Amino acid sequence: MKHILSVLVENKPGVLSRVTGMISRRGFNIGSLTVAPTEDQNLSRMTIIVEADDVGFEQITKQLHKLVSVFKISDLTEDDAIERELVLFKVQCTPERRHEIIEIAGVFRANIVDVGKNTLTVEATGTESKLDALEDLFRSYGIRQLTRTGKIAMSRGHDQ
Repeated sequence: MKHILSVLVENKPGVLSRVTGMISRRGFNIGSLTVAPTEDQNLSRMTIIVEADDVGFEQITKQLHKLVSVFKISDLTEDDAIERELVLFKVQCTPERRHEIIEIAGVFRANIVDVGKNTLTVEATGTESKLDALEDLFRSYGIRQLTRTGKIAMSRGHDQ
């Protein structure tokens, strides 16, 4: 099962390495990882997607709690959480078909961020399923390049 962890850590060198090393040393693969400073520049929030059964997931959270630089761990897997990803697509297109890609981007509320002679670069944010659907549509035109941020997540309005 995929688990979504939101981990509040010290914003210092080496913390990312210690957290990811602890997870990988126990034989778990990180499916997605995002890290950025929070509203407090001394803290960073890590969003970690990890595939593990319940026992393995419990082991991960217990080990994370032991790390001095970890302040708070939230399991957003079952929560009513807001999840988003960012993706950039460089889509192959001829000038004659450019309008089709622009229309598709519009339906998905995506933005055209660059126009080349034979390509359009599209920026889209949303859920994993939304971005997967957009990717499937763009595949028929030819995707020259694609990059995804990985998931970020936050619990909804009910503060804990």
